[in-house]
Amino acid sequence: MNFFEKLKETASSVLPVMVIVLVLGVTIVPLGKAILVRFMMGGFLLIFGLTLFLAGVDLGILPVGERCGAALTAKRNLAILLGVSFLIGVMVTIAEPDVQVLADQIKAVSSSVSKWTLIFMIAAGIGLFVVVGLLRTMLSLKLKYVLIVAYIGVFMLAFLCSKEFQGVAFDAGGATTGPMTVPFIMALGVGVAAVRSKGQHSNSHADSSEDSFGLTGIASIGPIAAVCAYGIFLKGASALSCGQMEAASQPVSSVQESNGLNLRIFIDLFPEELKEVSMALLPLVLMFAAFQLFLLRMPPVQFRRVLKGLAYSYVGLVIFLTGVNGGFMPAGQKLGLVLGERACDAGGIWVALLTVTGVIFGAVVVCAEPAVWVLTEQVEQVSGGTIRRKAMLFALSAGVAISIGLSMLRIMYGFSLWYVLVPGYLAALALSLFCPPMFVGIAFDSGGVASGPMTSTFILSFTLGAAAAAGGSSATDAFGVIALVAMTPLIAIQMLGLVFKIKSKKEVS
Repeated sequence: MNFFEKLKETASSVLPVMVIVLVLGVTIVPLGKAILVRFMMGGFLLIFGLTLFLAGVDLGILPVGERCGAALTAKRNLAILLGVSFLIGVMVTIAEPDVQVLADQIKAVSSSVSKWTLIFMIAAGIGLFVVVGLLRTMLSLKLKYVLIVAYIGVFMLAFLCSKEFQGVAFDAGGATTGPMTVPFIMALGVGVAAVRSKGQHSNSHADSSEDSFGLTGIASIGPIAAVCAYGIFLKGASALSCGQMEAASQPVSSVQESNGLNLRIFIDLFPEELKEVSMALLPLVLMFAAFQLFLLRMPPVQFRRVLKGLAYSYVGLVIFLTGVNGGFMPAGQKLGLVLGERACDAGGIWVALLTVTGVIFGAVVVCAEPAVWVLTEQVEQVSGGTIRRKAMLFALSAGVAISIGLSMLRIMYGFSLWYVLVPGYLAALALSLFCPPMFVGIAFDSGGVASGPMTSTFILSFTLGAAAAAGGSSATDAFGVIALVAMTPLIAIQMLGLVFKIKSKKEVS
């Protein structure tokens, strides 16, 4: 475990956002000393907590995931493989930090939505579509056709559910693919692809490599479908009405102001976060214990290492959520609220400033995400150096920046999320018909890479604040920003895949 390497990665992701907010907060958008002090304190807690959490994941949780994937695929029992894979998908999603943050954000704008019901729906969606993805690999179905059919079904569900749940559903698809969920899913996907390729001598090495990608992309469809189903169930109750949104949003700033410089808010939040994290990680701990007894039987040294990793992850997640809820998200919401109010009152230059601020946040956040650097290196290797990392970073940065800029304009001018989502996904699915299969898998796997912890925490809070200032419904106007960020890599990477395909043909000819 390289703690300092993790600290460097996390700090590089969070500090640029902190610097931008600090500069804005003391210049053109004064936030007040109280808000800024809490924001800085929350930011440092976020960095330390996320570092500790990721170190624990690497130390004890990921090795278990890899061993489980190998052990399950080696048994060659389809029923056991699919059943346990569903269970793994559910358990790791419940423990995913980004899912916890998203559920808290949704709960904050509507007390009618049950946080844990929503989390369990999202987790069940992941588990179900992990099973679909594994079946796709074992049956040798083309990824692009599975994606097209699945997204047609998802959009049908989205149009049937209440309007207020549509943005939330697509945000859930981006938020679930985080540092806890993705490694487990990828381990299962690679293991199943390897076992299948050994059993089918006709398969080429390229086929095996193609099958190694795509499972995360399929799994991320599950939460969208699950939340849409939840929205259909609650449609008659109108759980996320505009009135409820306004009532939930307005007290935020008053709470922030009344606390002044009193940092006791972090201490007050600590017991609640201990309880929430215990509920989130307990199912995962029980699952690991069952695997140890009946499947893995790791030696004592390795088992103690797993326990140590779980302890690090537990403490880290508590600190992370305390920092997020105590200072980081409230400051993001306050910044969006102030900029949004000025944009509504003065228009013109302030609307432009709100949009440009969103664009800058988008460009900075995606370039600072450690997972994005891993992704760009992977694409450069797969393409044999034809697709350069710099080109990839530029494409992702531009795409995410435009996505968040569009979210700000959508808040100010009230146009529908569908005006962006439908053409975007149509373009992504159309590209999948012409793009090399490996790039299709990488693109849809990476949909959640750009929407990391910064998007789920700060960017969404900033968007919620702007939506509250605009006087509309935050449920319909703010939620959807993660979805737009997650949609960007689907198009960007496949376009680069087409470039790779064209260059390859020229070299052959």
